Amino acid sequence: MIRIEAVWLCVEPMDMRAGTETTLARVVKVFGAARRHHACVFANKYSTQLKVLVHDRKLPRPVDR
Repeated sequence: MIRIEAVWLCVEPMDMRAGTETTLARVVKVFGAARRHHACVFANKYSTQLKVLVHDRKLPRPVDR
């Protein structure tokens, strides 16, 4: 079972060919961070398709080099 605590809707259209990493980068750009158990919904230019990204795990912290 996927747990969803909140749903966020992005109002700008998104290219549906974008992969998971690109979509996650868009979430961080638009909403500031990817929060656990939050669903982010994106639509294409004509609002005929939806893409939903549910973030369900903690991302590792980047290592300074």
